[in-house]
Amino acid sequence: MDVKSLLTWSQQEFSTLPWRVNRSLYRTLVSEIMLQQTTVGTVKNHYERFLVTFPDLESLANASESELLVAWKGLGYYRRARSLKKIAESIASDHAGVFPSDLDHLQKISGIGPYTSNALVAIGMDKRALAVDANLERVIARLYGIKLPKGTKLQKEIGRLFFENKIFTGKYSFRALNEALMDLGRTYCQARKANCELCPLKKNCEAYRTGEPTQFPIEGSEKKKAQEHELTLLRAFVVKKGKLLVYEKIEGEWLSGQFEVPTFIITSTDAKLSQYPKVKGKISGKATILKTGITKYKISNQLIVTDENQISKWGFSRKLIWKDLHKAESNLSTTTLKGLKALQLLE
Repeated sequence: MDVKSLLTWSQQEFSTLPWRVNRSLYRTLVSEIMLQQTTVGTVKNHYERFLVTFPDLESLANASESELLVAWKGLGYYRRARSLKKIAESIASDHAGVFPSDLDHLQKISGIGPYTSNALVAIGMDKRALAVDANLERVIARLYGIKLPKGTKLQKEIGRLFFENKIFTGKYSFRALNEALMDLGRTYCQARKANCELCPLKKNCEAYRTGEPTQFPIEGSEKKKAQEHELTLLRAFVVKKGKLLVYEKIEGEWLSGQFEVPTFIITSTDAKLSQYPKVKGKISGKATILKTGITKYKISNQLIVTDENQISKWGFSRKLIWKDLHKAESNLSTTTLKGLKALQLLE
């Protein structure tokens, strides 16, 4: 396996990614959590800003949830932010602020699973480990022609082959190897498209030799596709003297810990959705339409500027407070901010 060509290509193309500069275990942890379920482009736009707010493990461990969610805004999947903070708290309190240096001890920390622990060891410490996510699973299955269905069994087999020195033999930086394989999976060796002619490893690739690289890894049993739901929401905006009337989202609701305007269900194909009340009576006023989505819901938001009395008539009973529109720490939800801009309520 011509690993050197792969590492050279990766170094030339991606060495300037912000989490590959001024490395530390803490910076590696932050980037790895951010990059779960989020594209490189999105993380690049938020990574350094987050680190300005929380430059080290201690500052993150001591942060309030409100401060955390404000810093995380724009990255989505806020559960990851809370998990990151819990990891920081655990390392700060249980390990005197020092990261454990082996996989077993890392995985005893709540929030750190097999992938993250391997990423910390391989990328953060440059020690022998392989952070097998969907990208590495696909790339390695193609390179070595491993004929197993994608999923846990394939990932375990890749780990076994790696630690038994049956794949990627030779001397090299484990950090560089992991990152180069990630780069390859993100660019040339994608799930539904393999740009083999540009791949630095095509001469050594078993899947390339077959002429059908996208047939690797083998598809497992088809998972039942989650049903998508159509949702129409009424979002009521009340603004007075530079302040907006909002309520706080609670645990178990979308974007818990953030603030959004009173919101009502107009129609929903999901009868079980209960985090918003159903609107009562008639909707008066001209609505501005804003399309958004979250998890399995396609949402059409009807934005209306109204008053407190109308909100009560529509049947909203949660505690409401006033938030300053021009303070970042107001922690308004993304949809609320988009609504303010769509209604031209932000100066």
